[in-house]
Amino acid sequence: MAQTNKIPANPKSPSFDVEKAQNIIFQPNPGPQTEFLAASEQEVLYGGAAGGGKSFAMLADPLRGMNDPNFSGLLLRRTNDELRDLKNTSKQLYPKAIPGIKWSEKDSTWYTPQGASLWMTYLDRDDDVTRFQGQQYSWIGFDELTQWPSPYPWDYLRSRLRSASGLSLYQRATTNPGGRGHAWVKKMFIDPAPPGKAFWGTDITTGEPLKYPDNHSKFPGHFVVKRRFIPAKLYDNPYLSEDGAYEANLLSLPEFQRKQLLEGSWDIVDGAAFAEFNRLLHVIEPFEIPNNWPRFRAADYGYSDASCVLWFAVSPSEQLIIYREFYQRGVLAEDLGLKIVQAEEEDRTRVRYGVLDSSTWANRGDRGPSIAEQINGVLRDYNHKVFRPSDRSKGSRVAGKNEIHRRLKVNEFTEEPGLVIFNTCRELITQLPAIPLDRNNPEDVDTHSEDHAYDALRYGVMTRPKSSVWDHTAPKSDGFAAFDKTFGY
Repeated sequence: MAQTNKIPANPKSPSFDVEKAQNIIFQPNPGPQTEFLAASEQEVLYGGAAGGGKSFAMLADPLRGMNDPNFSGLLLRRTNDELRDLKNTSKQLYPKAIPGIKWSEKDSTWYTPQGASLWMTYLDRDDDVTRFQGQQYSWIGFDELTQWPSPYPWDYLRSRLRSASGLSLYQRATTNPGGRGHAWVKKMFIDPAPPGKAFWGTDITTGEPLKYPDNHSKFPGHFVVKRRFIPAKLYDNPYLSEDGAYEANLLSLPEFQRKQLLEGSWDIVDGAAFAEFNRLLHVIEPFEIPNNWPRFRAADYGYSDASCVLWFAVSPSEQLIIYREFYQRGVLAEDLGLKIVQAEEEDRTRVRYGVLDSSTWANRGDRGPSIAEQINGVLRDYNHKVFRPSDRSKGSRVAGKNEIHRRLKVNEFTEEPGLVIFNTCRELITQLPAIPLDRNNPEDVDTHSEDHAYDALRYGVMTRPKSSVWDHTAPKSDGFAAFDKTFGY
């Protein structure tokens, strides 16, 4: 049942001190906690490791608007049982924070003397969102967002954010990694931008930005929703971290749970093929690559599935840097060639070779040019390096996986991993840590998962690139001598 404000506002009630009230509930420390309470973006996710004070933050955040009689908030948990603990905590803290605030058990709602309201309820199934039809809120919060298996409730309730009085609109969430909704939450909040950095929201099913229509009367083509992810760690909560007992419990968990709950890692899932992937270690800010560092590209083609092209550079220490990616579905072979030409506009002469899935050389029952021939035809027309076929010999898949493991390992001499990725290569960063092992063959990955970026990476690392192969002072050539004339290695 929807809330109804049955406790009238007292216009003589003085405003309460929001910061003081939040401190009573949350007692935030300088850092991510205060950053979350001060965030101005419409959609913000706060979370990561267990023990970061997420539920207390969720109770403290709506106080920013509860001096206003027009404020109407909605705070959600997935089930009624989970909601019970949140209600009990609010009953202990809210009366201390806001003088005169009243709880209505019938409405499951808090009412401030100033006239604001905060409804605390549950949302179990997707179709339960119909309970909120016709309602409007200026603040909506989801506690433990990954407990919702689909983004439908989050997306639908965005339509309930409205305010006729000019109040700012906020949608907030807290969560740990893991849970049934891990994948969609990660795709919506974690993958698009580095932690703490605001970004414009996209439709995660299509990748298209959320924008006003181009023919909109007031905001033609303008972006709609700004988002941000603010990470939290156990060490941000001194009350749990100082005695070490809670940390010891987390340290005793299996590796994937430990990384999720203690380290707040979104890049580890149970059964992941590349558990050693660490976003803090393997994902870097873009930098200007020196002209004398060799570069090459690797690609996996698909039409119904996605096509992926990755561009690599090789440092003097033999580290591979993936500095660019193209990832798109529904691209014809010749169009992919044109996309590559456009992407290489500034570094065409520095890309020494390309490697492409060797199956694209097959004539699939027709007499026309193969997919590879169509792509290479475009590249030749524009004087770009053509593709060579990838190695598909027996055992090549397992060998490629092992080579990626070797590259992800930290070199004991350089103290750096053998492979790093620019943070602009979002699909590869998303896929690599999430790709699962094959249950029937743990030496390989599950080919039924989304693995197009992984395959392009595997083709690339298996060309065994070496910085010493090329000498930028040598006579003009591609500097590449193929040992195997068939596969170009």
